[in-house]
Amino acid sequence: MEFNQRLNDYIEELQCSAKDLAEASDLSATVVSRYRSGERVPAADSEQLKKLATGIANIAHSKGMHELDRESVLQELTDMLKGNDWNYDLLLKHFNAVILVLNINISEMARGINYDASYISRIRSGQRHPANMDHFIENVCQYIVKRYNKEADLEIISSLLSVMVAEISEEDKYLEVLRRWFYSEESSEKDEIGSFLKQVDEFDLDEYIKAIHFDELKVPPALPVQLPTSKNYYGIEAMKAGTLDFLKATVFAKSMEPVYIMDDTPIAEKAKNSDFPKKWMLGIAMVLRKGLHIQMIHNLNRPFEEMMLGLEAWIPLYMTGQVTPYYLKGVHNQVFGHFLYTSGAAALSGEGITDHYENGKYYLTKNRTELTYYRQRSKDILSQASPLMEIYRKPEEKIFQAFLSADATVEGSRHEVLSALPIYTISDELLQRMLGRNGVKEEEQRNIIQKVAELKRIAEMILKKNPVRTEIPEPTQKEFQQYPMRLSLSAIFFEREIVYTYEEYLEHLEQTKEFAQKHKNYSLQKMKEEAFRNIQITIHEGKWAMVSKNKCPAIHFVIRHPKLCNALENMVMPIVE
Repeated sequence: MEFNQRLNDYIEELQCSAKDLAEASDLSATVVSRYRSGERVPAADSEQLKKLATGIANIAHSKGMHELDRESVLQELTDMLKGNDWNYDLLLKHFNAVILVLNINISEMARGINYDASYISRIRSGQRHPANMDHFIENVCQYIVKRYNKEADLEIISSLLSVMVAEISEEDKYLEVLRRWFYSEESSEKDEIGSFLKQVDEFDLDEYIKAIHFDELKVPPALPVQLPTSKNYYGIEAMKAGTLDFLKATVFAKSMEPVYIMDDTPIAEKAKNSDFPKKWMLGIAMVLRKGLHIQMIHNLNRPFEEMMLGLEAWIPLYMTGQVTPYYLKGVHNQVFGHFLYTSGAAALSGEGITDHYENGKYYLTKNRTELTYYRQRSKDILSQASPLMEIYRKPEEKIFQAFLSADATVEGSRHEVLSALPIYTISDELLQRMLGRNGVKEEEQRNIIQKVAELKRIAEMILKKNPVRTEIPEPTQKEFQQYPMRLSLSAIFFEREIVYTYEEYLEHLEQTKEFAQKHKNYSLQKMKEEAFRNIQITIHEGKWAMVSKNKCPAIHFVIRHPKLCNALENMVMPIVE
């Protein structure tokens, strides 16, 4: 028997209304109605379930039905919820993974399986449980098998499921393997988005600069190299050599024109050679050291794993402020691969056939006529591209503040995953006391307090109409001593770290809880475990996702690409009722 059926049996047995049960359980009538319809179910160990059992027992007691005591009712309902033979968290993880890698349009899938699109979004975030999970998963599997059966789709699915393409080449086998994977306790999914965030969290720009001796790089180097006016390269290994030759030509030239990079050839193949990425990174570092700006057009029509691998490689470069990332919208042909690097000194153009890049050809030229052609081609491609993300550093502080202020007027739910307490909940008195203890000059203190006041105003504006869910760490004193917490001042780009004492942290924590009590749209949740120490994640659902570096130097990545936003929205462990 399903949970909603048993609940309806209780209501019939008690001869009460759903409204009566809601009042006796201290739950809203809407929640009880959704439990009855099967649209929602409480978690087996939740407060909602305990309240429901208490309500049923209280009504039963008032009618002399003493056999329906709270403990027996709670045990029956708990056993019923736990009796499902599926792991909901893992099913949800698999559901989100397959949507991500296939880039499934939620609205189209909703129509295909006769569900409301907003309801599917709530399932993905863990806010709703399907009344019949088996039926829901079956519909999803049927939809995927019918809709995503092209060769490229099967390649992606085979990689996700860790099977050979031949094993899913026939429709009935495809369906069977997909069903089995959904219910499998073994998750073959790699946490690419988690790896990306971990890289941002742990990356230290100062340490990176020291590690590659960036400040010591001489541009151009003391020993110039002679490169031909033009040269052909064949195969992947030769293409790597051609890429390094292009970087050398760019660094040695007098031109200060920007560099354009567009590449939709496989990244994984290049990463296999451990020597090439190091040389490539050094070459790019020399380009940046020279003072050139890079216009990078990412290819996001790759398998998700490859896409994130490429973005990880560019994280250090984004933080320099000399790289602007773009992407091309839509799905482009999956047969031909293209490669185009141009600068004011050279152009490297290449092409190949998907899965046969060992037979590809790459052409390097410094000829002025050809260079003019290739640079115009790069500019034309860029004109078709969209910004992948907005990157805000200290020089863009005013623009960033304008962005936050304008976004506060846009309706929509927000979700924050923080590595420190929100700055908009701190009192002026505590903030001033902390700044003074850390030796911040009075004039700077006034400036900081004024800027924090603006962030408080923005928070109040958002909360008037929109729900905000914030996850915060609550470290023990021992954990705090091991990893001291820093005041979150990245939004105002204050380039000094202000560290809490444990007593100050507890005081700010209490102020944050009081803030939550005063604002009905603000919900505060304790993080089960601290995933990150140096970044904050802010999500305006359906609009953008922002990854902010809390450790100096402050930097904010505002991501608008739907695939990346969905990944960030759903990488957080779901909260069940």
